[in-house]
Amino acid sequence: MGPIQAPGAYTGAANVIAVLILLIEFGMFRQALFRDQVRLYAAQSGLIAVLAALVAATRHLPELYALAALTIALKVVVIPVVMTRLAPAAEPADDLDTGAGADIAGTGGLSLATTVLIGIVAAAFGIFAARAVPVNSAAAPTTALAVSLSVVLVAFVLMIHRRDVASQAVGLFSLENGISLAALVVAASLPLILELALLFDLLLAVVVFALLIRLHHGRAETLSTAGLTSLRG
Repeated sequence: MGPIQAPGAYTGAANVIAVLILLIEFGMFRQALFRDQVRLYAAQSGLIAVLAALVAATRHLPELYALAALTIALKVVVIPVVMTRLAPAAEPADDLDTGAGADIAGTGGLSLATTVLIGIVAAAFGIFAARAVPVNSAAAPTTALAVSLSVVLVAFVLMIHRRDVASQAVGLFSLENGISLAALVVAASLPLILELALLFDLLLAVVVFALLIRLHHGRAETLSTAGLTSLRG
């Protein structure tokens, strides 16, 4: 067996970015303030934009530069601003840090350690499952595809674990980041018009979720969805 060739700079950078996106997803589990979860989502989206620019420069796909710019404008700037301004505060009215400072601590259905372990199992399953899929792409390393599937599964764990509507919204948005990461791996040359449609749908979802958060808090005076279990048939 010959010597194992070390990965190139592009492959290594793409894999590091993908792993950082996954680590940020795990970081969302321990956040006690909605503001901090939104900041992590913005950082995660920024890494998606960096990866898009990296793929554009390496694979000579200039349309991905436009995608990177749109990602920064929408997911790093617009969505965090919309969410922090429309989400109601769970703190008293005299709290100056309204909206973004909503306390979401203690809304998990399980302990933090147990949830992290479940997330690790889900991430490992995603990595091994992606390895079994015969996908070969020249756009980005296949390792990033495995990590993207892990990001999607861990985002599902976040949405199930946290019983507050704010965290569930952030989990859905970060799940979309995992899908975007997979798209850069599998179909980096996807027509820009389709990417624009996906980003527009995401913006609509953000507005709808933000209004639902405000409506739910206005009626229940809490961001927790635990009381909604009584509505089940």
